[in-house]
Amino acid sequence: MKRARVVLFDRDGTLVIDVPYNGDPDKVLPVEGARECVDRLRGAGLKLGVVSNQSGIGRDMITYEQMEAVNMRIEALLGPFDGWFICPHAPEDDCDCRKPKPKLLLDAARAFGVEPSACVYIGDKEEDVEAARNAEMPMLRVGRGFTLTQACDRILS
Repeated sequence: MKRARVVLFDRDGTLVIDVPYNGDPDKVLPVEGARECVDRLRGAGLKLGVVSNQSGIGRDMITYEQMEAVNMRIEALLGPFDGWFICPHAPEDDCDCRKPKPKLLLDAARAFGVEPSACVYIGDKEEDVEAARNAEMPMLRVGRGFTLTQACDRILS
């Protein structure tokens, strides 16, 4: 894999255990190896961001403030991220930022001042794969026997 300058993560199911429409910071549990992974990537000088659909906001299931509280809890457990890129819309809103559309990934690359090819996106769902493909960004899919730790190993090798 080409040496990345920025690593972008999906949030739920990738960095933390997926609790659907979670608005409660007390329910945040990192996936196995998450802290070690992000620490290793930070230690290698890489910028880190989170790119996530949070349709619970658009569906009026959680508030934006609740989502921010969950994100702050994630940072308390995993350390700070250099950027958060969130789509708060429901699927039926047909916005430009909801994955699998590439806008959030492209916005993240632009915010970090790099081309999409200088990033790696790590996610767990097919929509993550499609978003990365649509953004022409390298991607690693966790799950199905491929762990976050293995994804970090591949990025750092």
